[in-house]
Amino acid sequence: MKILGFGDNIVDRFLDRRRDYPGGNAVNVAVYARRLGADAGYLGVFGDDPLARFLQSALSNAGVDHSRSIVRHGETGISTLNVIDGERVFLEWNDGGVTVREPIDLDDGRSEYAAGFDLVHSSVYSRTEPQLPRLRETRALVSFDFSSEPEFRSDAYISRVAPHIDLALLSCSDQSVEQTHRLLDTVIRAGAGIALATRGTDGAIVTDGTHRVSAPTPVIDDPATIVDTMGCGDAFVAGFMVELLRRGWNRHRPPSRDDLVAGLDAGNASSREQCFVESAFGGGRAIPIEDLQQYESARAAAHGGL
Repeated sequence: MKILGFGDNIVDRFLDRRRDYPGGNAVNVAVYARRLGADAGYLGVFGDDPLARFLQSALSNAGVDHSRSIVRHGETGISTLNVIDGERVFLEWNDGGVTVREPIDLDDGRSEYAAGFDLVHSSVYSRTEPQLPRLRETRALVSFDFSSEPEFRSDAYISRVAPHIDLALLSCSDQSVEQTHRLLDTVIRAGAGIALATRGTDGAIVTDGTHRVSAPTPVIDDPATIVDTMGCGDAFVAGFMVELLRRGWNRHRPPSRDDLVAGLDAGNASSREQCFVESAFGGGRAIPIEDLQQYESARAAAHGGL
């Protein structure tokens, strides 16, 4: 199995821990797929700052090849957050940096490179929508994460993306079962092969337009042992897709109902294991002191010097 993360990378900056961690939807899925035994790669745009080198090192340490990625002049994306009462609170985001401002494309042989994978995964955070039709022309399956923001649930956006993907992924923890069913059906009617909704503590639902299967969230015996929920959704996705590929999923062999059930089980197992990992996949380092000082200065200025 060969899985390619195509698109975004970012640094998750935890101010309460005073540590930076590697992350990003496309990066996470590649790392989790590698953890589950797949041959994984990452294709995206890196900045040319120290944080980009930190991300590249983290991917290398995780066994994910990123040698075909591009380095462009500019800053790395940073998501700044705190954990308050066990919940992540996002504070700031610098719009994804150069990775989002000048996103990856499939020119200069990158289309042929991507075609060598069994599945290519991307997301709304990657700004790769213009590349999806080209990906769909290759033998590789295409998965795409719609996340949870309303702007990515419009009929216009779904109609733009769904015809070019084999697996649609949606975060629906804020929606009822009925709302989730309607959204999944909308995505299938628009052209996606499979639509999977993760619903946080309410489990997951998947449909291919013929079968509809649901699964409860995995039980953790002692919730106090949970380290972090960062990346649990991405881990679920990786477990689901790896299991389907193991069972022979390709464009000419869609999954059976039993395959979908097994995929949900594998997604649950992968998500459960992720609960015991610090941040997306560990590899944290201390925030550079000059960055902390800049943040504190900006925060003080925003609050009138307090």
